[in-house]
Amino acid sequence: MEAVIPVLVTALCVYGICRGVNLFDSFVEGAKEGIETLRFIAPTMIALLVAVGTLRASGVLDRLAELIRPFAEAIGFPAELVPMGLLRPVSGSGATALMTNLFERNGADSFVGRCASVVAGSTETTFYAVSMYYGAAGIKKIRHTLFSALLADFTAIVISVVTVGLLMS
Repeated sequence: MEAVIPVLVTALCVYGICRGVNLFDSFVEGAKEGIETLRFIAPTMIALLVAVGTLRASGVLDRLAELIRPFAEAIGFPAELVPMGLLRPVSGSGATALMTNLFERNGADSFVGRCASVVAGSTETTFYAVSMYYGAAGIKKIRHTLFSALLADFTAIVISVVTVGLLMS
């Protein structure tokens, strides 16, 4: 399995040589384009990482989860999933850490563990995706996209719990 990348690179090099392509010049040109793309994306990435770090360190998500928890319990939604549902649109790695914690506490095959797995697979790191793609394209008006994407994430979380509940009963 570890030979896949070297074989692929070798095959591409052989193909390029057969087609008369100057491999080094093509590589350097591609690297220049990559650096140019990074120049447009880096400010957006840095701003997003600072915002996520500030949001997580401030405890806002924890406080919001505590406010939502009683409502979630009242409607039969697993309260353990609330922090993950709040964090997933903001930070994929943070949501994965929460999911791992849920697995350790409840088990991966528990109702909560299965719901967390489906939520992780059916939602998106919305703020990251919107900021990266729109930032790279220079789009500044994201209001409707952001609302629609967050609504889709919310819908995916609710449907995940309903579907897992139906499949486990």
